[in-house]
Amino acid sequence: MLGIQLNRRHEINAMKDATLLKTGIIGTVITAICCFTPVLVVLLGVVGLSAWLGWLDYILFPALAIFIAMTAYAVWRRRLAA
Repeated sequence: MLGIQLNRRHEINAMKDATLLKTGIIGTVITAICCFTPVLVVLLGVVGLSAWLGWLDYILFPALAIFIAMTAYAVWRRRLAA
């Protein structure tokens, strides 16, 4: 009985690690695209919100750092579990 519970707990942790890794990678890619290409400049200019462009660096660079850290943490957890 205890072995079944430990196996389920390991499976749940593996799913959480996979979800964390996917979230980190997807967030990093999206934030990097917005930081290093003029995607947001064009989109905000078309919509008429180009006045917000000066504030994007205050949001995007910390978001990029957070998503990179999340990805690194998920990879570290996967290596510990293996």
